[in-house]
Order: sequence, then C-alpha cells, then structure tokens
Amino acid sequence: MNDMAKKSNNAAALLVPFLFSLILVLVIAISLSYDKVNRILPISTVEHQEQEAMMRSSTVSDESSTESEGCDLFSGRWVFDDERRPLYSGLQCEYMHDEVACEKYGRRNLKHQQWRWQPNGCDIPRFDAGKFLTRLIGKRIVYVGDSLNRNQWVSMVCMVESFISSESKSMIYNGSLMSFRAKDFNASIDFYWSPLLLESNCDDPVNHRKTNRIMRANSIETHARQWADADILVFNSYLWWKQPGMKMKVLHGSFEDEIKKVEELEMVEGFELALKEWSGWLELNQNPNAKLFFVSLSPTHVWGDEWGAASNQNCYNETEPIHREGYASRGSDHKMLHMVENTIMKMRRKGLSVQLLNITQLSEYRKDGHPSVYRRYWVNLTQEQLANPTSYSDCTHWCLPGVPDAWNELLYSYIVL
Repeated sequence: MNDMAKKSNNAAALLVPFLFSLILVLVIAISLSYDKVNRILPISTVEHQEQEAMMRSSTVSDESSTESEGCDLFSGRWVFDDERRPLYSGLQCEYMHDEVACEKYGRRNLKHQQWRWQPNGCDIPRFDAGKFLTRLIGKRIVYVGDSLNRNQWVSMVCMVESFISSESKSMIYNGSLMSFRAKDFNASIDFYWSPLLLESNCDDPVNHRKTNRIMRANSIETHARQWADADILVFNSYLWWKQPGMKMKVLHGSFEDEIKKVEELEMVEGFELALKEWSGWLELNQNPNAKLFFVSLSPTHVWGDEWGAASNQNCYNETEPIHREGYASRGSDHKMLHMVENTIMKMRRKGLSVQLLNITQLSEYRKDGHPSVYRRYWVNLTQEQLANPTSYSDCTHWCLPGVPDAWNELLYSYIVL
C-alpha cells in the first residue's frame, strides 16, 4: 500500500508542473491574439487579401488591411484638431517652397491646417521628428517623381527641420536632385525630379513643360543612378500622364540619334509601359534591404458641381472638407490606380516588398486644401485672369502645412513602427 501511495504522490507531483505549463501557454496565446487587433499590417500581407482588394474595382482603398488582425490606415475621416495641428509653421519653415506657401501669399483662413486624418478603428502614431531622424541615422530617403511628390518632400523637410540646429542642417541643389542634410544624424531627405519615371524630354527641373511629351524606352538607368543607393524610396507618377488629347511618344534609341524611331501611345499605355520598366529594374537591381513605397494618385478639385457648388466654381474660396463618405472626383483615374496596384502585387509575388501609400480617398475629401490663388506664379497673370480668380486657381497642389503632412504621417507609420 505504501508503494502505491508513493506512486500516486509522484504522479500528482509530475502533473502539477505540466498543468501550470499548459495554463501559461494558453495565457500567452490569448495575449498575442489580442495584441494583433490594433497592429498595423506589415507590408507582406497575405496574398488572398491582396486579390480580394484588387477585385473590388469600385474602391481605391487598400483593402488588404481591413481584416480584424490589422487596421486600414487609408480608410477613415478628417477630424478638426486645433490643439495638435499644424505640425509646424509655414512662415517659419526655412525650406518652404513658394508655390505651396499659402499663408505667405495671403491666405487668411487657415482652418485647412488644423485637420487630422483619423483611420477607422486605430490611430496613426503621432509624428516625432526626433524619433524619425534617429531611425534615419546613416540613411538616405529619396522622394522620386513629380511636383506632387516634391510637395510631399517639402512637407517632410518642414516637419523635421525645426528639430535640427541651424549649423547642423543644409540644403543642396544639384539639377534634378534636391538634398536636405541633417549632419548630426548623417542623414539626408532628398527629392529627385522624374515625372515620368523613365528618361524623357520633361526631365529638366525648371524647363519641362512640353507640348509633345517624349519618353525614352528602356531608359530608367539614367535616373536610377541618382537614387539606387537610397535606404527608403518614395515614388509617384500620375499627373503628367493626365493630359486630355495628348499622346505619349516613345523613343527607341537615343535623343541624340539623327534618325529617331518613335512610336505613339495613348497616355495610359505609356504609363503602363513606364510601370513595367520601373518594376522590372527594381526586381533585378534594387537593394533588398531598402524600403519601397509608391504614392497613389493625388486628386484635383476643379468641378464645383461635384460637391454642390456652381459648375463654374473650383477649389477657390473653399474652406471646409467634403464630409460625404466615399466622395470621388470624376477626374480621378481609378484605372491607372489599379495598374499601380497590379504592378505592386506582381512585385510582391516575386519577393520584392513595395507598400502602396493609398492617399487618394483621404485627399478626395480635401477641396479646401489647395493653394488656389495663394501661391507664387512663375508667369505674369493677365488682367482677365486676375478678374476671375477661378481661372488661374491651383487646385492640384496642396498648401503647407496641410494634406501632405498626413501623407507623411502614414509614411512615418511604416518606417518607424
């Protein structure tokens, strides 16, 4: 009997730690499952979620992150927040550009500076210039694209420059490349002018307005030499493909060839070709450790009847966002956006992580955020134009501080978290 009692006690002694271990494993598993709820989805989202998003052609939001385990940063609303906005002073930013310096050029209603993007179901981490620059130590971030990408670049420079002492920051202009240097962090935040991604006759950073646009096939290498060593790349391309009635000429060969072989494509076909060559070059040549982003199309607000104003009105004198959920301008080409989504999906399948910064829908709401007449114009305005401000209002670019700050907060979320 004593032997049986001893065996029973031994079994009980062994069972206790086993049950304790089992309970501990269950607690950890439950904790991890709760932790997933408020986490931003990583770039490498599961494939079937991407496919579901692509099939919803009626929406332009990145549906891959709407599952319960994550948060769609691009679906939400604008919240008025005059306590935490703006993130910087447009008048005090040393590196502000005059075409987006709305307060400097007379805009008095500054409510557009005080709206914060609020995703549904989660929060964007508050921008911390020190944390961002610390993450950039020894690194280079390059915005590559057109004037809207430059708009976003200026925003980022203004978001961080006040954190850096005057003697430790500088700006270097070198043709198509603009480089903001933060010396104490050994970091640079650059912009490279490349509106069509490939080499073109629009590549001059100043004199680039051409009645005939010509891009050179198989020619991304010339531009890539300027940004291939970057640790973070933020691309965009859209505006320069949206010219009614214009065709894109594609040059096979060199601009210096005496006899030129040129084919003519619809603009959207040219855009598709540029995306194919851009993605192909990155798949073969890009540093696998670099973070890659593509910013979706930035909408315009040129038809007032879309939000209830007169049909001959545009963004001029608009001071409030559009609050109608899902509003979309008829000028936004979703077909081109889907081309970008498809290209990124193919790149991911080949093992190259690219994150789409889908700023389209959140920017659609902001008819109040454009410079309209409150900017510097590089040509003299006629008396007829001055008499009709809507005729020369800029409803394409964005005042700073303003909407592009939210784009950069989204970018910050992916870089810092």
